[in-house]
Amino acid sequence: MTADVQKETLGFQTEAKQLLHLMIHSLYSNQEIFLRELISNASDAIDKLRFASLSDESLLEGQGDYQIRVDVDKEARTITIADNGIGMNRDEIVEHLGTIAKSGTAAFLENLTGDQQKDSQLIGQFGVGFYSAFIVADRVEVHSRKAGEAPEAGVVWESHGESEFSVESRDKATRGTSITLFLKEGCEEFADDFRVRSVIKKYSDHISVPVMMVKPSMPAAEDEEEQAQEAPEYEAVNEATALWTRSRTEISDDEYKEFYKHVSHDFDEPLTWSHNRVEGKLDYTSLLYLPRRAPFDMWNRDMARGLKLYVQRTFIMDDAEQFLPLYLRFVKGVVDSNDLPLNVSREILQQDASVDSMRSALTKRVLDMLGKLAKKDGDDYATFWKEFGQVLKEGPAEDFANKEKIAKLLRFSTTHTDKEAQDQSLEDYVARMQEGQEKIFYVVAENFNTAKSSPHLEVFRKKGIEVLLLSDRVDDWLMNHLQEFDGKAFQDVARGSLDLGNDSEEDKAEQEKLEKESEALVERMAKVLEDKVAEVRPTARLTESPACLVVGDFDMGAQMKRIMEAAGQPVPESKPILEINPAHPLLTMLDKEQDEDRFADLASVVFDQANLAEGGQLEDPAAYVSTLNKLLLALGGR
Repeated sequence: MTADVQKETLGFQTEAKQLLHLMIHSLYSNQEIFLRELISNASDAIDKLRFASLSDESLLEGQGDYQIRVDVDKEARTITIADNGIGMNRDEIVEHLGTIAKSGTAAFLENLTGDQQKDSQLIGQFGVGFYSAFIVADRVEVHSRKAGEAPEAGVVWESHGESEFSVESRDKATRGTSITLFLKEGCEEFADDFRVRSVIKKYSDHISVPVMMVKPSMPAAEDEEEQAQEAPEYEAVNEATALWTRSRTEISDDEYKEFYKHVSHDFDEPLTWSHNRVEGKLDYTSLLYLPRRAPFDMWNRDMARGLKLYVQRTFIMDDAEQFLPLYLRFVKGVVDSNDLPLNVSREILQQDASVDSMRSALTKRVLDMLGKLAKKDGDDYATFWKEFGQVLKEGPAEDFANKEKIAKLLRFSTTHTDKEAQDQSLEDYVARMQEGQEKIFYVVAENFNTAKSSPHLEVFRKKGIEVLLLSDRVDDWLMNHLQEFDGKAFQDVARGSLDLGNDSEEDKAEQEKLEKESEALVERMAKVLEDKVAEVRPTARLTESPACLVVGDFDMGAQMKRIMEAAGQPVPESKPILEINPAHPLLTMLDKEQDEDRFADLASVVFDQANLAEGGQLEDPAAYVSTLNKLLLALGGR
């Protein structure tokens, strides 16, 4: 029997009107989000009924087969999302659909405690997703009946998304809610079967309830009456299962690899993965992958990055960057939280202690995963390092808490192997340190060959002390933030005074003698080069080269200067220190030179050669060539 029509028109609350306008015109970043929201709400309603039926089985009305149905009508330009969940009565529909940000699920959760709350598996907290329907529809009709109530208790809510809505009674034979969207002009794509299927696969593939659509039509019956009597056959569009929610023992390696390709859009298999479930104060699941190859935009620090975020298997966003730091931007995967706080659009994560806690835990998990890969498979880790090593080197500057963990994962070239391949760890270096050696020595240069041939290494080779060869653009920045490892301080061999830590009394006496004997030469060179250098001093670090440039203890490194200059950034004013090898024949000749003009030319050439040896650029290459030619001609005339 049809219920008496009881239709009334009500107005949205004032603040609801403002929020509704904001949502329709500004809040959501793309139109297709509405389908995710409505399917998610339908899933919520089914979750509520599933929980409520545990204590009152009559609510199921003899039908415990949960599902969501999506129907499209291209001619009528409509799309309908129907569920057989808990449904709403007249009072609830007015309360929940007449007030923005009033969440029935949130209110439901407030009444639960202890294990009930844990077992309810409700998303909750959102409350505004329904109104996303008005992004694509100029009229929305909701037909609902609460489970356990009579068919006559059905109610229809209708609105154009403006200042008011109407409510009237209407029979509904089945429990649950049906939402019909009358699509705006220009939004007809959402009445297309293929388009809607693709959106469901994208956003709702992994919710626990099957989302059903009519099977693609077979050849139609010739008789129209016969065709009308044929019941449509439905099929599930989504997988209705989330791989990451299954036990690790149930998932094969091939399934993990295929899922990686799905979430990353990568054709290669991953290097490794980590699947983990966390329960307790925080309740979430993560499935993290290390790719085999870097994407083309890896060096764009503004690139889209982050994990796919799900809440109770419902897709929220593709690039949730809040869960991992920037230096781990290469990691792919999903994180699924049961109670993560989101803002009203579900698209922007709120700043929350639980987000920070998850970020910290996931960061450590990725670093542990890298540590295991390094120990388990050197070849795979070498592949990782070749692709992502320079990105990982950003870590010590960005993540103080994990600096030691990151340091163990770093790889370098060293004078121990003289290979360009970066395959030596800091632990390897420390294990090979000489007795009495207290520092980890390194040299930074523009490229590997320049680093390997640096004159600063001469005394280290003579004494058999290993030096790290750094030539990546990020290395100078890295070493400014990586002050020590395993209690050993880092020392740039081209910075400050040289202290090998194991000089004998004989070495010290020799240095003092060198300084005394070269006082006059140092004074003459310092006067000639006073505009170019901060100081000239003799050194024992050179055994083959006549001179080298050294950076002051508190000055910016040469490589960092070059990077900042290339980026158009202001560079602090500073002059290098010129260290000379008085025993070198060129310096001996220079010391004996009586012609002050020729002495000045020779001193300038020594300075410029020291600059070139470390990969620097000459301020005036033409002047250098002219001076060198003049000296060669003079030499030829002798």
